[in-house]
Amino acid sequence: MSVPIRQIRARYSTDTITVYQAYPPQIALPAVAAGRFVAPFKRDRMTWIKPSFLWMMYRCGWATKPGQERVLSIDITREGFEWALTRACLSHYDRNLHGDKATWSRLLKASPVRVQWDPERSLQLKALPYRSLQVGLSGEAVDRYVDDWTVAITDITATVERVRNLLRAGHEQAVAAHLPVESAYPLPAQIAASLHASPNLTTDDMPEQQHAQ
Repeated sequence: MSVPIRQIRARYSTDTITVYQAYPPQIALPAVAAGRFVAPFKRDRMTWIKPSFLWMMYRCGWATKPGQERVLSIDITREGFEWALTRACLSHYDRNLHGDKATWSRLLKASPVRVQWDPERSLQLKALPYRSLQVGLSGEAVDRYVDDWTVAITDITATVERVRNLLRAGHEQAVAAHLPVESAYPLPAQIAASLHASPNLTTDDMPEQQHAQ
């Protein structure tokens, strides 16, 4: 099946979208207990959220990299997610969107959100020929993420470790049952254009409908 080069794929429902982050236990465990990010989580640092489970696995090395031993599944409101994307600036210059580098640089400095399209990953964490979106939140966006958007935080480290062990044992067929089902996320057309997303189904093309979590 052909996959658009730049497409957001995620686990989502009518109201929420799931994103992933990985932290050391001293940040992850209090967040899970509180249902929101609390100290020692630092709001003054940019925090990156990832809708793609496998890209998160690539980033954290299946929960083996120092400081990323606990993997969190965070359900946030779609309203908040799209608020962020509406105010996002690509982390790299694109002449088709920005006109000139000076304009892009001003947008980047002014925006509380950065986005970038990175190669999606396979189960073996090898780069695939299409991209996955990463979203960096700073300033007001972090405050909204922590205070307003977060609906639930779940520690999925045990699942990550189970999948990692299955892969190491060569049982790839057994892995599918443990992976989240991710579908193409229908973006509003204006957001899709601003992110330089590949032409795909948008909310302007379809009625609102619920996708099973």
